[in-house]
Amino acid sequence: MRLLVLGGTHFLGRHVVTAALDRGHDVATFTRGVSGDPPDGVRALHGDRDDPAALPAALDGWAPELVVDTSCQTRAAAENAAAALSEVRGYAFVSSLNAYANWPPGPLGPEDAEPTWSTDDDEYGPVKAFAERTIGAAVGDGFLTARAGLIIGPHDPIHRLGWWLDRISRGGRVVVPDALDQPIAAVDARDLAAWLVGAAERGLSGAVNATGPVGMTTLGGLLDLCREVTGSDAEWVPVPEEELLSAGVEPWVHLPLWLPADVARTAWDVDTTRARELGLPSRPLAESVADTWAWLRVNGRPPMQKLAHRPEPGLPAELEAKLLGRIADDQVT
Repeated sequence: MRLLVLGGTHFLGRHVVTAALDRGHDVATFTRGVSGDPPDGVRALHGDRDDPAALPAALDGWAPELVVDTSCQTRAAAENAAAALSEVRGYAFVSSLNAYANWPPGPLGPEDAEPTWSTDDDEYGPVKAFAERTIGAAVGDGFLTARAGLIIGPHDPIHRLGWWLDRISRGGRVVVPDALDQPIAAVDARDLAAWLVGAAERGLSGAVNATGPVGMTTLGGLLDLCREVTGSDAEWVPVPEEELLSAGVEPWVHLPLWLPADVARTAWDVDTTRARELGLPSRPLAESVADTWAWLRVNGRPPMQKLAHRPEPGLPAELEAKLLGRIADDQVT
């Protein structure tokens, strides 16, 4: 079938394209043309999603039957997609848990039991909720919105898991939060991508919490996997939350994937019953971590996507040194 990927040249979109080609679809991507090219055999369409004339002009009579939308970041982009693509049979839209008005910290129950944002501001969560409503109203049956959480895997330009792998691979004393037992859940981009293509094919409808299952792992478990796959001699130096915050360490940014205790307690308590019923897989976390490390070793640090809601991840070396200087050797685990 004719399948259009809105996005499609990096990370999740790249994996969506691969999955669609593997399933025999006639694939096109629609991007601004600044983040690389799709694989051979894919129609590379270019334009600005915020321009209402761009997508119809790029399609130029090529009528997609299926859509996987990985790149909607503005209200205008949502309105333009709704106007141009309302006749497709299946539309899988990548939203976010941030579309929920009470996340974080959650917890989140079944999709239809939780309120989504209805405000008019241009923050990330409200824009995703607006896009869900706008495109969903235009497409009707066959519109699925995948509210994704933490997405990991090869080709990740956001570099949260990648930063930990890189830092841990260098060994030595590594600053970590003293809350290594905080829960965390993730979905591999390759699993999500293939599932999105299948959802569009099947014409699935409604909202789905598209992340890993509750109890998947802890932050400490994930970091231990990073140490294992890199073969590192890294030693964890746990630092209490109050000391991290007083030193200017930003949760989720300077120590990627770490959240303050009052948020971490429930942030990954997300009901994924519908996702499991609809076949969203969850490959072993060790496989995702090992494959990400293997990809990083070959390709190096990917270019950072310069988006306002995605600051550069990682603990600056001078801040790490300052924190390590405060911690006695006998606190190393």
